[in-house]
Amino acid sequence: MDDPKKMSASTEYFMISVAAQLAGMHAQTLRTYDRLGLVTPQRTSGGGRRYSSRDVELLREVQRLSQDEGVNLAGIKRIIELTNQVEELQQRLGELAAEVERMRAAYRPDLTPPPRSTALVVWQPRNKRR
Repeated sequence: MDDPKKMSASTEYFMISVAAQLAGMHAQTLRTYDRLGLVTPQRTSGGGRRYSSRDVELLREVQRLSQDEGVNLAGIKRIIELTNQVEELQQRLGELAAEVERMRAAYRPDLTPPPRSTALVVWQPRNKRR
């Protein structure tokens, strides 16, 4: 997807009341989490929040970390940031690995110039005749 902030026609989105029910929370809690930057739902042209299935899963994880693990909201935010960073790095690693494989498949030794010599030549001028 070119712009992850735009809503995709192929993804299912839920209005805040439905997302809150699916996540087992109050809608005001979702608004608070949005304001704190824990979960960032898509927005309609009128400004209404629309939560994807991934957002609902994230809300459930926030609730689990908070209630079951005793992690405070600042800690949860950091966990989410680090998790997103790891996912981005894994994606980039996959892209680079694919590029290496493409380069290996395209490698043709018959078209590759030989390596340059690293020999050192010392030049000394001849003695001048008088």
